[in-house]
Amino acid sequence: MVDSKEVINNAVNALQLGETLLYPTDTIWGIGCDATNRDAVEKIYSIKHRDHSKSMLILCADIAMVEHYVGGIGERAREILLSPDRPTTLILPNAKKLLADNLPAADGTIGVRIPQMDFCLSLLRSFGRPVVSTSANFSGSPSPASFADISPELVDCVDMCIPALFESHKGTSSSRIVKLSPDGKITVLRS
Repeated sequence: MVDSKEVINNAVNALQLGETLLYPTDTIWGIGCDATNRDAVEKIYSIKHRDHSKSMLILCADIAMVEHYVGGIGERAREILLSPDRPTTLILPNAKKLLADNLPAADGTIGVRIPQMDFCLSLLRSFGRPVVSTSANFSGSPSPASFADISPELVDCVDMCIPALFESHKGTSSSRIVKLSPDGKITVLRS
């Protein structure tokens, strides 16, 4: 039997050391690292063979973490991030500049999501900082809905792999991505 507290503690230690994680989210399997660690973010770009022009999103435990690391948000943004309807990534200005400088998009924005999954929330709360979340695939390959869909070559590239038994089986597709303009207009970038 795997002890979930031990798995969380090991994952937090890995994140603190600047290592990469392969982990399940409330959508699909992801590769993550400390979102404030430039070298760790660079490792993920390298693992995925991903162009730096394609930014990655972050997971936050709650609105307080979003506001601390990204910046203050309005009521409409809160509603979107906390919506129980489906996992939604909200594109926000990276106003605080506390994240790794190679993480936000060229326009200074960052995708933020508050996951709806106990494992991810426990990891984020224990770590105390945002974690990068990008699909666990090589750039251009299909996103994995389950651990079985992940390339063994990719598994070998990450520093730590969360056991597949933490997979929720709810995640079958990527999150919806929306951008909220200053005037309150919502633009759906991925439905």
